[in-house]
Amino acid sequence: MESEPESSPPFLRIVRGEPNVEEVAALVAVLSVASQSRRAAVTPPAFGWSARSRFVRAPLRAGHDGWRASSLVR
Repeated sequence: MESEPESSPPFLRIVRGEPNVEEVAALVAVLSVASQSRRAAVTPPAFGWSARSRFVRAPLRAGHDGWRASSLVR
């Protein structure tokens, strides 16, 4: 005896009117792009080890013993 797979609720439900196949396809495409852009906006930027700013040298300090002060932690 084979069991029927559980059906999930429909992703899209037409409430009014009778759209043709092209109109439904256009609506699905717009919703797909909107969800992808929202997902991209939620992704946090990468910091830390992958930041390119880590590899930029700090500016040189001018003045007496500037070379010595350049190695001090800021």
